[in-house]
Amino acid sequence: MSVTATNSDIDRAADVLRAGGLVALPTETVYGLGANAEDPAAVARIFQVKGRPPSHPLIVHIGAARQLDDWVEEVPATARLLAEHFWPGPLTLVLRRGPRVPLEATGGLETVAVRVPDHPVALALLSAFGGGVTAPSANRFGSVSPTTAGHVRAELGDAVDFVLDGGSCQVGVESTIVDVTGGTPAILRPGGVTREDLEAVLGSPVGVPAASGVRVPGQHPSHYAPHARVVLVEPEQVVAEAELAQEQGFRVGVLLPSSFSGAGVKAHTVVPLPGAMEAYAQGLYGYLRELDRQGCDVIVASLPVEEGLGLAIANRLRRAAGPRDVA
Repeated sequence: MSVTATNSDIDRAADVLRAGGLVALPTETVYGLGANAEDPAAVARIFQVKGRPPSHPLIVHIGAARQLDDWVEEVPATARLLAEHFWPGPLTLVLRRGPRVPLEATGGLETVAVRVPDHPVALALLSAFGGGVTAPSANRFGSVSPTTAGHVRAELGDAVDFVLDGGSCQVGVESTIVDVTGGTPAILRPGGVTREDLEAVLGSPVGVPAASGVRVPGQHPSHYAPHARVVLVEPEQVVAEAELAQEQGFRVGVLLPSSFSGAGVKAHTVVPLPGAMEAYAQGLYGYLRELDRQGCDVIVASLPVEEGLGLAIANRLRRAAGPRDVA
């Protein structure tokens, strides 16, 4: 991780937040589009810039686990346990909203999503600012999340008042969102903290419900999507599907599983995937952006085994493909 933001950059970013402006900030997951969490007008501007429906809740980023009580109505023992083990880190907890959180930040819900990011620039900004920062991914709603400052500038341009450059994001997919408002924790969005990690700390199984009554970020039917159409097939069908689409006249991009050789695959662009899920997650959004940059019409991919970070990667690919899902 190459961090280029200076102390003066961080001070300037904090001033922009105090003035009601928008700051793009790095986290360990993706870059966020940040605003003062207690300023309804600034929060509303996030929705305007992203083209995001106002009913879609945001995550409030805070500087330390000890600040959690300042933002939520109550903190159950399970929430404290998870915060103790995983903060700072890619875990978001859904709790009952406290009075400091405006309804504009929660999509009108009485619950709020909160986390402590694990990135030195983000933590320095939160410390200098002294408050909470709402920060969804710094991209247009539904498109591929940014993992570099360059991605932010290319997509949002002058719509962002200031961009803090913290290098490439180390996790590469968004945080895991866990609902702890009820008796049993549930994963509402898989992400950088794995289900296995959560279960090891809690000592009990953690479910991933197919649907939930709690709205959270990243659960739109089509999300994390490149311009190219994403087609999901079984791993052994990737090469044949890519070659068929190529024969039909499409410019095809392939996310090629590590178990296959890229030699001889008939496609416009082939991206060989790393075998390690950590490296795959870190590179996923960059791969999708590169295939768009290469002018691909169709991206052919398969779902990884849905364990560890593979669960989060599969979730993002399904959202990128939209309702079509696996062919």
